[in-house]
Amino acid sequence: MSHFAHLSAILTGKSREHLTPLPNPLSNKHFLQAPVVKAFLEMQQAAKTTGFNLQPASTYRDFERQALIWNGKFKGERKVHDDQGNPVDLQPLNTWQKCQAILRWSAVAGASRHHWGTEIDIFDPDLLPQGQSLMLEPWEYQTGGYFQQLTNWLLVNSERFGFYFPFMECEGKKIGQEPWHLSYFPLSDQYERLFTAEMLQNAWENEELGGKDCLIAHFDELFRDYLLP
Repeated sequence: MSHFAHLSAILTGKSREHLTPLPNPLSNKHFLQAPVVKAFLEMQQAAKTTGFNLQPASTYRDFERQALIWNGKFKGERKVHDDQGNPVDLQPLNTWQKCQAILRWSAVAGASRHHWGTEIDIFDPDLLPQGQSLMLEPWEYQTGGYFQQLTNWLLVNSERFGFYFPFMECEGKKIGQEPWHLSYFPLSDQYERLFTAEMLQNAWENEELGGKDCLIAHFDELFRDYLLP
């Protein structure tokens, strides 16, 4: 396999060879790259000394998993929400409008940063009210939300462990702010620069993806408005 093909497989969720399990008493389904595991465990321990139970809600997702999420939303089987968490009615929208509504909060398969093994969606199960399911919507983490204090701690402390909030600094993009999404900068910064349109196009070959023809027709807009940087 060429270097390009090897890197492309990692960046588009078609490889798992870059991953290592994240030790976690809540789940054995979390995987990240080894340096990210080390950094997260150190940050998790620091959070614990402050009284937070910092846990991953989502880490690595492969292409197939991201395609299931995308296709479920495209077919109306999964909730597509606006910035306030309200459901969006996709029925009256044309295909590109439908894709844009989904892209606001969900990456299309092959373009998710969660493929890289550098990204973690976080929460604190001890702060989640009894009977309340985790939504991963902004209001949970913002002023008045039950994770507000955790967000404040991470905004101050995450950088010293190598993490930052990529979707809190996306000026000029049409994607929503995600105060739950942490990225390991030493690796993800490189991957942002290395990810190409050719990689994504190759990843989509022979794959069933809702609205794929429309996405290809709007490829320049997809990269300009919905992908970082």
